[in-house]
Amino acid sequence: MAFLPSALSSSVRYTIGYMSEDIKRSQRWKLILTVLTFFALIAMIYVVRRQIGATISNLGKVNTWALPGMLVWQLLDYHCYAELYQHLYRVLGERLRYWPLFRVTLELNFVNNVFPSGGVSGISYFALRMRDAEVPASKSTVVQLAKFIFLFVSFQILLGLALILLAIGGNVNRFTILVTASLFTLMFVGSIGLAFVIGSKSRINSFFTYVTKLINRAIHIFRPGSPETINIEKAKNTFDELHDHYQQLKSNPGALKKPLYFALGCNIAEVMTIYTVYIAFGHFVNPGAVILAYAVASFSGIISVLPGGVGIFEAVMTAVLAAAGISPGLSIPVTIMYRILNMLIQLPPGYYLYYRNLHKKNPHHAAI
Repeated sequence: MAFLPSALSSSVRYTIGYMSEDIKRSQRWKLILTVLTFFALIAMIYVVRRQIGATISNLGKVNTWALPGMLVWQLLDYHCYAELYQHLYRVLGERLRYWPLFRVTLELNFVNNVFPSGGVSGISYFALRMRDAEVPASKSTVVQLAKFIFLFVSFQILLGLALILLAIGGNVNRFTILVTASLFTLMFVGSIGLAFVIGSKSRINSFFTYVTKLINRAIHIFRPGSPETINIEKAKNTFDELHDHYQQLKSNPGALKKPLYFALGCNIAEVMTIYTVYIAFGHFVNPGAVILAYAVASFSGIISVLPGGVGIFEAVMTAVLAAAGISPGLSIPVTIMYRILNMLIQLPPGYYLYYRNLHKKNPHHAAI
């Protein structure tokens, strides 16, 4: 038995060496991610530097007593998102605490604003964060997809209200009706289409396997030595889990009323944040115009290659507001001020929590 200490010693040295390499890799990735995040944030500030200057110069022209209302509405927005997540997870059998979800909502806002990816970055980050609560990634993905569906469905209620308010104000023209009808149709078809795909194992496997193959081909162009970066067989298992969790949500329709209410609350809070800036400028404009402009600008901002849809969001929102009867002379400074002040409210706490989470774990524990 004399060989046992030596063998154990070799095993321990090997284990420590392996863990050391794991720790180094973990530290490298954390450093790379931190640097990328920092430069993305700097790039966004650089892009909107002129708007920041214009916002500062306009602060003297507004009733600043009204602006703290933006903070109130944003806090309500985060509250509704945290409650939305909590209730959706509860239907899936996961009991998660409110405050951790509230913090994740702030982090998610930061990630979606700084990394332009149409919300994909946020979905991935959310799934990774929920692993801290030992929640499977498939459940978190279903929660994110369900969130989008509820936001779309609840916003259709606001679009109907917008059309009524514009009609009362006498600002309904053919263009406004066309835009509202197109958005309503897009949201409805998109929600039904997504539910149709994930409602069947065969459909979800066929659709997402095809998408996975397309992604692998795109990656293969830049990495010729990796023909299958995403393992399709493992991906299929994930798709099956997505379907099972979706069926779990679908089987309990009564429990989905509260998520719908909170999704509606999220949309109302965002619209009221913008409307608060109009009040600060001393104008009580038609809320229907603001609802419609926010909806169109949010959809168009998804395709922007710049962080947070900068540029496209402002231009589209101004154009829709002009079509609804609000002059560019008012809508442009209001939109710019809303965007800048909203970023100042969202990004600092979001970045702090994101950065703290990125570095909170001891690399030694993470490696183990």
